[in-house]
Amino acid sequence: MTHALRLVLVVGALAGVPVPGAAGPMSEQDRQQLVSHFELTDAWLSSELQGLSAAQLGFRPRPGVWSITDVVEHLGIAEPQYWKQLNDALARPASGFTATTTDTAILWYGIDRTERTTTGEARVPDGRFPTAAEGLASFRALRKTMLDLARSTQEDLRGRQFGGGMDAYQWYLMISTHAMRHILQIREIKAMAGYPKG
Repeated sequence: MTHALRLVLVVGALAGVPVPGAAGPMSEQDRQQLVSHFELTDAWLSSELQGLSAAQLGFRPRPGVWSITDVVEHLGIAEPQYWKQLNDALARPASGFTATTTDTAILWYGIDRTERTTTGEARVPDGRFPTAAEGLASFRALRKTMLDLARSTQEDLRGRQFGGGMDAYQWYLMISTHAMRHILQIREIKAMAGYPKG
């Protein structure tokens, strides 16, 4: 088990209880969890791509399966959409909402890849980032904005409903756990038979 995965499991265990819908700015514990997770996935994605050849980035074990470049492009497409949805939620007033979903469930989504889903059409790689480096640059530019807000916001994220039993804080965290899910996908691609050695 990697150090990063161990860290996420510990954070998840600490976050296992539903959070009461107390009005007010983000708690220090929530802020630390959110910032740490975003920093983790930002650094981890960059690390997984470091030094990969064009053959490794473009490798597909069979037609229709995403390459590492496709995965990075998906993140570069999806995260702006998810960020807009978060900002739409923040534009609505806090209502004292209490989430029925736990933070542990949100964190577990990023770790447990036993249940596979197909992404929506609007988030399918379409060639807008021809290289993984371009996709990563777009991803990291938006991540800076996301981290700036996570470090400084005084908004009541817990008291705003997002949907599906989640509050706005949990959707914010979900953006990062979604990236973790795809970082693990990249690691799976690297472990597949036929993956180029260089």
